Amino acid sequence: MATQRVLPQSKETLLQNYNKRLKDDIRSILDNFTEIIKTAKVEDETQVSRATQAEQDHYEMHVRAANLVRAGESLMKLVSDLKQFLILNDFPSVNEAISLRNQQLRTLQEECDKKLISLRDEIAIDLYELEEEYYSSSCGQWDGVELPLCETFRRQDSWGSPETTSDPSCANPEDSDRLGTQESMQRHLNSHGSSTSEQS
Repeated sequence: MATQRVLPQSKETLLQNYNKRLKDDIRSILDNFTEIIKTAKVEDETQVSRATQAEQDHYEMHVRAANLVRAGESLMKLVSDLKQFLILNDFPSVNEAISLRNQQLRTLQEECDKKLISLRDEIAIDLYELEEEYYSSSCGQWDGVELPLCETFRRQDSWGSPETTSDPSCANPEDSDRLGTQESMQRHLNSHGSSTSEQS
């Protein structure tokens, strides 16, 4: 059996006050409802006229109905006070709820980590297979040098582009060097021929 917690004096007094309010309101509801039922009973002739008695009973019913409403509102206020007292003072339950929520969040975090690790492994395997396929094909070779994917596709696009073929700035560096060498040799031969003709 769970041991009952010892409450401080102020809390114990407050709980006793709540208990007293509960009993008073329930007693008020019961008494007023009983008196309303009794007032509805038709009595024999008395010294008071029927009209006067009816007016008195009508007024008494209104008063007791108002007492019923007041007791009901007091009970609703008591429920609100009890909820507030429970939220502010029931620390063990609050700590237990926090611990349970933390445990649920940790479990969710572990599941997310496992899914992320599995996704990472799958992506790594797919990337490895794509790299193997790329480097084993002729698309990844350029004059015996393995090029990155972006560079390979850029050069493949430049082959089919008319602007690239006509623009000397986009030509192959080896072709540019070869053209430069030929132009320098031609200039050297021209200068040699002109000097020979001058001497003669």
